[in-house]
Amino acid sequence: MMSRNTPGLIPEGGVIGRLPFDGQWLTEISPTRRVPSHGTELFATTYAFDFVAVDDDGRTAPKRSLHALFTPEPPELFHAFGRPLYSPVAGTVVSAHDGEPDHEARRSMLTLIPYGLTQPQRIRRGLTAVLGNHVIIQVAESPYYVGLVHLQRGSVRVSPDERVCAGDQIGRCGNSGNSTQPHLHVQAMDSPDAYAAKGVPLRFEEFWQRSPQQGAPWELCRQSCPEQRLIITQP
Repeated sequence: MMSRNTPGLIPEGGVIGRLPFDGQWLTEISPTRRVPSHGTELFATTYAFDFVAVDDDGRTAPKRSLHALFTPEPPELFHAFGRPLYSPVAGTVVSAHDGEPDHEARRSMLTLIPYGLTQPQRIRRGLTAVLGNHVIIQVAESPYYVGLVHLQRGSVRVSPDERVCAGDQIGRCGNSGNSTQPHLHVQAMDSPDAYAAKGVPLRFEEFWQRSPQQGAPWELCRQSCPEQRLIITQP
């Protein structure tokens, strides 16, 4: 049996949690568009999401200048940077890593291409170079885990073995690890070891969703996956 909003792509089961943020966010990458969602199953990203905060006009940052076409931008310019992030589930923290730097942000092809060419180097350097600052939580009474990745340096508020409730703040959105601009990468998996884990589906209990077009109506969704390129928010 398949998810009602993603027939043929996402199997039933996995993890159901709450949205890990407040405000309006764009679902930049979703398994509703393809599986594996990031084009690879490496690091258990099979059903992973990428979310970026947006303003009322659907922009992730102010309009870019001509200068930004040729050079990276400070991450503080982006709406997602520094936004509080919350545990989507009740459970126990099994891993919490902080101290990785927040990189400059890139949103033009002239800055993205050179950065993309260095991705193999980050993979060879290991998980912290890819995930950046991150928190991994074992879901209560479940064999599954949820990872929140690319957090802001100095923002991680939880420690291993700490119990958390759904909605507890665990850190802030950053641009650490393998990230081109501030965003939240979140995924569910069957092991805390992202090298060995397999991705499992992640759905959210309840959220509003709409097209980025001005005046588009909101649709209430329950126990489903946000659609790629749509804006979502808490009920």
